[in-house]
Amino acid sequence: MARAGWLLLLLTITGLQPALAGVFSVTPVRMYMTPRDRAIAVTITNEGDEPVVLQADLYVWAQKLDGSDELTPTEDLILAPPILKLGPKGRQVVRLARLKPADANHQLTYRMILREVPEAAGGKENVQVTIALALSMPVFITPPLAKYDVACDAKLANGGDLDVACANTGTAYAQLRDIVVKEKGGERALGHFEGGVYVLPGAKKIVPVKIERPGATTPLAGALQLIVTMDDGKAHTFDVTVGPPRPGQ
Repeated sequence: MARAGWLLLLLTITGLQPALAGVFSVTPVRMYMTPRDRAIAVTITNEGDEPVVLQADLYVWAQKLDGSDELTPTEDLILAPPILKLGPKGRQVVRLARLKPADANHQLTYRMILREVPEAAGGKENVQVTIALALSMPVFITPPLAKYDVACDAKLANGGDLDVACANTGTAYAQLRDIVVKEKGGERALGHFEGGVYVLPGAKKIVPVKIERPGATTPLAGALQLIVTMDDGKAHTFDVTVGPPRPGQ
């Protein structure tokens, strides 16, 4: 059963009634600061017809060797005010302020998670439990000379698809927007990934790419090209060689 199904089953068994969560938006959804910025403006809007209470938490954002995200609570940044109540269709401009000195050479990466504070309502026989919403937004403090430096390789995965591994040895984040796999010198795309994968400085991400070769009876092997397009619109081409799968793979 899907997670939502389990939640509804639990609410039914316990006699609780789900209530609609509020709807809110944040502008900008990706926040950029320079070492000279002490604060930036953030606009939060209640899109719903009921009041909403929101709380902001700030985290240092890192990635482990396996590419998984790691969030650590921090006081490097603060949103003022950290808790706010918005009326129906209300809007408020708040300040995201930097408290820690910026790094002159390396980008600092954070995430701000803005959560709706849940409230229970109703009598003992008909308690309502609000399913709260949360938005997670990246925050980057970037010195002028910081930039990404990404190299990508690929290997066969189970089922004949590709695992494309991209490592960032630069000093700023990279975001993979699009990956196209072609035979070297060929025109037809064998596989395509479209998304928004972040690779933080010093980290490595593995992106699965589904391969389509109608009528092929042998595993994909040989010289390939990966055309990787970043969120800045720049496309990078990597020549890779994929070998036949090992026994049992």
